[in-house]
Amino acid sequence: MNILLLSFILLQYFAFSLANPSELVSAGPSPSPVLDTNGDKIRAGSNYFVLPVIRGRGGGLLPSNVKQNNSCPRDIIQNSNEVQEGLPVVFTPVDPKKGVIRLSTDLNVRFFTPTICARETIWKLGTYDEKLKQYFIVTGGVEGNPGPLTVSNWFKIEKLGTDYKFVFCPSVCTFCKVICKDVGIYNKDGVRFLALSDTPFRVMFKRTF
Repeated sequence: MNILLLSFILLQYFAFSLANPSELVSAGPSPSPVLDTNGDKIRAGSNYFVLPVIRGRGGGLLPSNVKQNNSCPRDIIQNSNEVQEGLPVVFTPVDPKKGVIRLSTDLNVRFFTPTICARETIWKLGTYDEKLKQYFIVTGGVEGNPGPLTVSNWFKIEKLGTDYKFVFCPSVCTFCKVICKDVGIYNKDGVRFLALSDTPFRVMFKRTF
């Protein structure tokens, strides 16, 4: 191969690498899919009940104004009745083109059924409650548009043994300083609120039909 031809090939490769840097990096394996109670992959856009694995402490999740005095956004609580499955949720991954929900991946969580706060169905991390010294999960987030303006709206699902847990540790903003903590239950006067916690809420996902 002569020097001119070799130089031409190297220049073409260099130009391609500048225009398409991602093509030169081999993609790692995708995180494992999240599975529902039937063992099926959880699909973006489908409806699922978020249910407790540990029985005897309540049922599924639903929005409530028990603490917010009828205002929006609303808290998210665990139904006090164990047999009540709450309201179904819909998951939307950070890449809306992806059809399967996977572990360790940023996603939005939205109550499927409209509530009194009709425009506030998407989960987000609420502001710090100075009185209770606690961060609560509330409705009122926005879907999509990953970045610094929406960082409070993104959650992840992680394995917890053979079960699952929600985690708030968004990675949609590389320069933002964020809290990384499990989502658990905060019990106040017998009401079980969804909140950041050192003890994760162990959950499973049941598809609605």
